[in-house]
Amino acid sequence: MSQLTRFELQLTLSMAQEMRTSMVLIFFLIFLFLQSVFVAHADISCNVLDFGAKGDGVSYDTPAIQQAIDTCSGRINDEEKKNANAMAVIFLPAPGRYLTGTLFLRSHTILHISPGATLLGSSSQDHYAAYGSTWYLVLAANVTDVGITGSVDTKSYADFDPKTDMGLPGPAHVGATSSNTGAIDGQSSKFVVSFNSIKNVMVSWNKTGSCSGDECRPRLLGFLDCERIHIWDIQLLNPAYWCTHVVRSNDVTIHHVSILGDFDTPNNDGIDIDSSNNTYIYRCKIDTGDDAICPKTYYGPVHNLTASHCWIRTKSCGVKFGSATYYDFYGIKFNQITIADSHRGIGLQLRDSGNIYDVVFSNFNIMTRYYDVSWWGRAEPIYLTSCPRSSSTVAGSIYNISFVNITAVSENGIFMSGKDGGLLRNVVLENVKLHLHRITNYTGGLLDYRPGCQGLVEHQNSGIFVEQVSGLLLNNVQVFLDPNISTPFVPIDIAPSTLKENIKFMNFSLLYQTYALIRQS
Repeated sequence: MSQLTRFELQLTLSMAQEMRTSMVLIFFLIFLFLQSVFVAHADISCNVLDFGAKGDGVSYDTPAIQQAIDTCSGRINDEEKKNANAMAVIFLPAPGRYLTGTLFLRSHTILHISPGATLLGSSSQDHYAAYGSTWYLVLAANVTDVGITGSVDTKSYADFDPKTDMGLPGPAHVGATSSNTGAIDGQSSKFVVSFNSIKNVMVSWNKTGSCSGDECRPRLLGFLDCERIHIWDIQLLNPAYWCTHVVRSNDVTIHHVSILGDFDTPNNDGIDIDSSNNTYIYRCKIDTGDDAICPKTYYGPVHNLTASHCWIRTKSCGVKFGSATYYDFYGIKFNQITIADSHRGIGLQLRDSGNIYDVVFSNFNIMTRYYDVSWWGRAEPIYLTSCPRSSSTVAGSIYNISFVNITAVSENGIFMSGKDGGLLRNVVLENVKLHLHRITNYTGGLLDYRPGCQGLVEHQNSGIFVEQVSGLLLNNVQVFLDPNISTPFVPIDIAPSTLKENIKFMNFSLLYQTYALIRQS
């Protein structure tokens, strides 16, 4: 055997040894990975029936369910708590209707309402805490890793990656259906004093001093100062007040949720994101009397909020910023949203010293119509206002706002106003089609500045109303005017206070056609 051949043999043996070492290392790493996956899904489950819950819709099940929550969450040891996917699952089996007052969720817990089961909210004030600030049917406060689902199982808790899934076509449906998901029902009808097709008159628990005014009722879900919240595959029904309230929280995912409220009940908002960051809302169906998706900044800013592929109907505003705007909103995206039969489509309602900037609304289909004037809104598909709430308020600014690929059918036009010192600048409308078409007998000709400012002001109808705006670009904007729109009518109404040299038109057109013809084209 030659010297070269012996060298090649030694090299081959050396390489084989290295390969064996590498394979051992690879198999060891695979073992560790599989072990971590096993641990991540090693959830602890507690059935509420084992703790005395009846589920008959009559018995008061709060003590039993709360005991199940506390016991089950206590079984997760400190090491497991380091893994966000090691969860205590509190299981409400079907069939069952579980009547409760406030339930307090703990860290590392999932409230799992089985398909066919319902968590019923009590209408008795005695079943809730003494203070109005904690009037929720389900409340998570200062907790980490918490979930609520009505899915068939809880394995999907860690499976949804919003950063990836938001851009995918995904399943064809939005929301959750009664056939395959559980439900939480606030029983709002039991809070109605007088039913009215215009607006219900509601109960108000304002006798104890912990709450004042006519909005003292329990919310459905509350998440206060929480980290990593996941709500998915569940029906949220008949909230007596706000449905889902997220406050000062971070890393929130809400997807495949149906929120179905009484269309005549005031203040039954769908999703209120208050002073919370890194929030994803995906494939939700929201049908309520009041605002559907409503970010607010009572306590701090809102940033990195993304909502996509949602269907909305409301007697108020489909997507509304405010009116609590004490801190900034920025880095926000809404995409692929349908707003149907609503009083207002997209609304930015700045009334305080915060700012709204770097926000994009894209690929919207909007249909707005008039409802009774007691509801805020005048059928505007797009509504931007910045004005001080009171004489002592220093108004904030709205700037760098884009509306791209928007199609709207509406009884009224787009409204933009920076009146009374509020700054409104650098607004882009690109690829916008607005079809003005009357379908109700309500009186038009009103500008709605509420809350505060000037209230309701009589004014001629217009396709786009612009007041004290600095920097407006209309690129490929079409206004289709149906003959049934009342006159006088102005396609673009620019108030004298607006600097007209800062408004640019590119491919703007006004067409007189009936909506029926447009819809068929």
